[in-house]
Amino acid sequence: MDETILTTRQKYILNVINQSEGLLREEIQEKVSKLYPVSKPTIIRDLHVLLIKKLVSVTGKARATIYFPKVQNPLLREFNLERYFADDPDNRIGARKSFDFEIFKNLHDLLTPEEINTLERVALGFREKTIKLSPDLLKRELERFVIELSWKSSKIEGNTYTLLETESLIKEQREAKGKTKDEAIMILNHKSAFETILKNKNDFKTISIAIINQLHNILIRNLAISTGIRKQTVGITGTIYRPPDNEFQIKEAFEETIKTINKTKNPFEKTLIAHFMIPYIQPYTDGNKRTARMLTNAVLLAYDLYPLSYRSVDEDEFKRALILFYEQESIYEIKKLFIEQIKFANETYFR
Repeated sequence: MDETILTTRQKYILNVINQSEGLLREEIQEKVSKLYPVSKPTIIRDLHVLLIKKLVSVTGKARATIYFPKVQNPLLREFNLERYFADDPDNRIGARKSFDFEIFKNLHDLLTPEEINTLERVALGFREKTIKLSPDLLKRELERFVIELSWKSSKIEGNTYTLLETESLIKEQREAKGKTKDEAIMILNHKSAFETILKNKNDFKTISIAIINQLHNILIRNLAISTGIRKQTVGITGTIYRPPDNEFQIKEAFEETIKTINKTKNPFEKTLIAHFMIPYIQPYTDGNKRTARMLTNAVLLAYDLYPLSYRSVDEDEFKRALILFYEQESIYEIKKLFIEQIKFANETYFR
């Protein structure tokens, strides 16, 4: 979206339409007027701008005109993040509060043919590239990748280690002064998890709850976090969304997600689904996003694709993209970050 062409009100109108399955102009005006008092001629002009820019679609004429989201699949609908997060969690209109089991019918064709072509064009064969490197250079490149992955994935979780401190911890086993023991453990657990994935990458072509549990166990080892599927309620900072709190529903959603991933043919789409569905379900008491990121890498490596370090990701942007998905079931921002990280990894590592 070209942010410069839309006013704040128009961004809000676009978000309102994308939350719906089609709205009359009068319905749009009623919803928008709660925040932006607006006249009929003004709302007509705003809607005309969105139509001209091909941000919405329309059927009917005059008073019977209905404005629709540009795409049918709600997972692919675009929201304006700036306008959406201008409201506090309790004031976000249309924010979902609970897990939607209907989501599984939409977990298909998440990448357009153009996006797939782009990813296939930039993607390098991991084995083909690494086998050409000398043993010393490969060791150095793997070490660099592990350091940057462990640092950024931990930083997304609130870890305060710097990149240089992470390097010292991994290369010299030297803990940073003024940091907690748990922060060091979190980083070293990432290193262990990636080494396990790399050693057993073929095991992740077909995934299961058991293999994901094993990955989670490595990531939360010695961190006083429970293993296995959680039996209690968990909350997520910054959102009114609450994951399923019934152990049987958690397992049902987890199993259905794994089934969907395993039957999805495109490896990029497989990893994308793993990337956002595990945080959505929150099957564990803690460590869900870490597990999703490492599972993403495991599946990529299973298909001989470059893993992701997330080094260039902005942590707040990453969290907002997930919250938008929790509340509106839109993966638009998540997918954008995912594609950017695929490109970044292939341009940056093992060259």
